[in-house]
Amino acid sequence: MKRLTCLLVLLLTAGVATFAPAQSGTSGQKLSIESIFAEGGITGRGPENVQWSPDGHSISFIQRDDTGEHGELRSVDALTGEATVLVSESKLATLAPPVNEIKNEREKERLRRYNVASYVWSPDGKHLLFDAQSQLWYYSLDNGTAVQLTSATETSGDPKFSPDGKHLAYVRKHNLYVHAVSGDSERQITKDKDDNLLDGEVDWVYAEELGVRSNYFWSPDGKDIAFLQMDETRVPSYPIEDWSPIHAKVDMQKYPQPGDPNPAVRLGVVGASGGGIKWISLTDDDDIYIPRFGWLRDGVLWAQVLNRKQNELDLYFVDAHSGHARKVLSESDPDGWVNVTDNFRAFKSSGQFLWSSWRSGHTQLYLYSFDPQNPLAADANLERQLTQGDFEVLGLAGLDEASGTIYFSCNKNDPLQNQLYAVKVDGSDMHRVSQRDGVHGALFADDGKHYVDNFSATEIPPRVSVCSADGECRKVWESRSVQGYGLIAPEFLDFKADDGTPLYGDLLLPPPGTSSAKIPVVVYIYGGPAGQVVNRGWSGNRGLFHQLLAQNGYAVFSVDNRGTPNRDRKFQIAIRHEFGAIELKDQLTALDQLFAQFPQLDRNRVAIWGWSNGGSMTLYALTHSDAFKAGVSVAPVTDWHLYDSIYTERYMGLPKDEAKAYDESSMPKAVGQLHGALLLVHGTSDDNVHMQNSIQMIDALVKAGKQFRFMAYPGKTHGIAGSETQQQLYHMIQNHLESELGH
Repeated sequence: MKRLTCLLVLLLTAGVATFAPAQSGTSGQKLSIESIFAEGGITGRGPENVQWSPDGHSISFIQRDDTGEHGELRSVDALTGEATVLVSESKLATLAPPVNEIKNEREKERLRRYNVASYVWSPDGKHLLFDAQSQLWYYSLDNGTAVQLTSATETSGDPKFSPDGKHLAYVRKHNLYVHAVSGDSERQITKDKDDNLLDGEVDWVYAEELGVRSNYFWSPDGKDIAFLQMDETRVPSYPIEDWSPIHAKVDMQKYPQPGDPNPAVRLGVVGASGGGIKWISLTDDDDIYIPRFGWLRDGVLWAQVLNRKQNELDLYFVDAHSGHARKVLSESDPDGWVNVTDNFRAFKSSGQFLWSSWRSGHTQLYLYSFDPQNPLAADANLERQLTQGDFEVLGLAGLDEASGTIYFSCNKNDPLQNQLYAVKVDGSDMHRVSQRDGVHGALFADDGKHYVDNFSATEIPPRVSVCSADGECRKVWESRSVQGYGLIAPEFLDFKADDGTPLYGDLLLPPPGTSSAKIPVVVYIYGGPAGQVVNRGWSGNRGLFHQLLAQNGYAVFSVDNRGTPNRDRKFQIAIRHEFGAIELKDQLTALDQLFAQFPQLDRNRVAIWGWSNGGSMTLYALTHSDAFKAGVSVAPVTDWHLYDSIYTERYMGLPKDEAKAYDESSMPKAVGQLHGALLLVHGTSDDNVHMQNSIQMIDALVKAGKQFRFMAYPGKTHGIAGSETQQQLYHMIQNHLESELGH
């Protein structure tokens, strides 16, 4: 379960189709739901599919207009800032059609949610590969012509060039194929006919909960391909119904729920020209996850193995030819869980790698070494802890091996910010690289010399720059100005949980004179391990909706309870084996302190709303307290037996071990204690949090004699996307809040 507004996606998708600064908003413009949720929105549509060229000298991206219908593939030189058009609008319309043209809502959300690239650079930097409506096109930048490489009726997905650029691999109908770029020859190198066997393909639960984006990789010499095979034979299926056509359709989605069989996984190595598969045996335990793997060098693989309880993560080095594997590092947390990250990075020029862990109580970076001539000879050796302090490393950003510099994002000095820092390989000279306060997301070139900076702040909508590693930046794009909309600066507040733990919140107050009476309060909540709500970054369309509420006389309040991310280990594992109780306790404690600090707020007129985990917390709050007069729950998990195995078991444990915890967190079982007017919302094609959750909640509410409102969005997925749909949805939310809280 991921928050709907992921930081990087937000920063790269909210903007205007121009390199130059957009025109400022006209003074005195009025916020409206129509303007906020129009195509492009208030701030405009930002760059899509930002990538570095293979030589690291320039960035490329697709820039579209507000409608998303018209766009170009552009390039910006990292040294000079000079902008050029790589692919014109007329050609791009065929090679990379707008996502809006896709009719299947689930496929549309997959592309957006996982930021699936519509083009790939060739290693020589002279060609681009486009994935155009399931067919692959090879485009020459020299002469501007495109050659269609595939024509099969089935989708050819996740394409990758061989290191020398002469061949292309892709996944089709659950198997791996290799195609010569210069000819018509196509070779199927895995030949499973069972639809339950996925060779190199990523299933839903690995993509959603482990952040897996690809399950196969070329060897550095281009002779072999390592891939993960996922066997979904025993994984239960869930029916996704489409009621729009005259004859309704059903798509059966493989979806393991807590305690169900997960996909059985194993690593294989196959020659790029085909032949037999070398299967790798890593452990005797067959109930495992393999969330990350790749090539350490020619002939040697690395792989991470996570146990079912997700409290042990082992790193293996593997001889790809013999299949011999050695566990070289183990990370465990018996009283918590081990987070899967992308922070493993092996040095190309030495026998060293980077690793992150919260074994110290905070997530920090560590440097390990191994024998590069014989990686399987011994366990990895801990050289040093590279970062330390009362802050969290949020992600490894880049590595410049030539200068011995490691770049990472962290929240040092302010848990509400995300700043880019650097440290030397010997642990010295740790310093901040990014310049402005707020939230930065860095995308580094492979050599670590330059990066794309995606920046926003509380009152500054997203902007994109290309920067040298010493911090000098050149503007690539920025949002339209929001001056003139009368936006209100939030107040950042500190609270204390009942055990003294610091909690951070923010508050929007209506402009002075908006109302002479006490001010009603709307609480926005996420509250789960996948999302931090309170930070010093731009809060997107959801934040603009809250601005609209504030301008109309409502206070809008949020606080991040224990269990939310980007805080220390103790803070995060407080909710282990107990969804709901700790989170609600912190929310109510913070509310008490808020009312004491702001007596103008009306304690008797408080509403709560949220989406996904926030929708779950809204239901939990309405059924386990009487603090809220109304609530809006969008796409909620209502019983944790119904969500997926990986996410739920990580925090709640296995149902057979934690039956009481699952029972006590069930909202349908608590409907008898419902307080406040409930609006429940769900998309009928939600393949993340299935509509089954709301159906079971509705059934329980009806049987308990409770009145409520319910809205189903036909064919819509977890994000309930679409300009017209979102406008209708947010008008409904606003009307519900106004009718229950008054003005």
